[in-house]
Amino acid sequence: MGRVTDTLLPLFEPAGSLTVSSAAAASVAAVTAAVAAPAIAPHLLRIVADSTDWAAWMRARNQGITATDVAKLATPKSVQNAANDKMNGSNFGGNTYTDHGRAREPVIASWVLDNYGIEPSTTLFHAAGHRRHLATPDGVGTDARTLELSEIKTTNKAWRSIPRSYMRQVWWQQYVLGADRTLLVWEQHRDFVPIRSQPECRWIERDEDQIAILVGYANQLIDVLNAMATRAQQARA
Repeated sequence: MGRVTDTLLPLFEPAGSLTVSSAAAASVAAVTAAVAAPAIAPHLLRIVADSTDWAAWMRARNQGITATDVAKLATPKSVQNAANDKMNGSNFGGNTYTDHGRAREPVIASWVLDNYGIEPSTTLFHAAGHRRHLATPDGVGTDARTLELSEIKTTNKAWRSIPRSYMRQVWWQQYVLGADRTLLVWEQHRDFVPIRSQPECRWIERDEDQIAILVGYANQLIDVLNAMATRAQQARA
């Protein structure tokens, strides 16, 4: 949920392959057993972890680049800043805004399901072409013809336009899952009381040009993190 749920990640671990949690493996096995192989949606074969197993989810996120990371990537300088943040972690433990966001997310997700048929999701996926490109969208549709996602935000400010960092998150999630479009849903509040009876929303279409830019920055970020981790290992030797 962007501001209300995203936190910086602990120390990057470049070595080894991406580990799939036991809960994620069970999810893949269940899906594979329940659905004939030719009909299964490709993204369901790329499940890495689930945030219901918080430790495994965070461990998996730490091994790659998530939408939270990509949201910061707008310039070459931002790549180095994001690397520093990701490598050093964060002491941020939440506040009243994050608490409000966590409380409202299931309510808003239920509204999205009722009105748009997009199921709430807590699953971490990896991209088809890169196992360290990761995303956990707030909702994943079940339409076999068109893959649609949802992303939920809460805010205490009116938006004249969608914040660019949120757009980057959305495009990254579309790339990782192979989605065609995303329903970005936001609920404005005043003193933590929603100001409208229903949230606002807007469809965001897939943008291949923006995705290509983000993939380039993400790969640069991986290179910088790997170099930082190597230097740290050499210093300890």
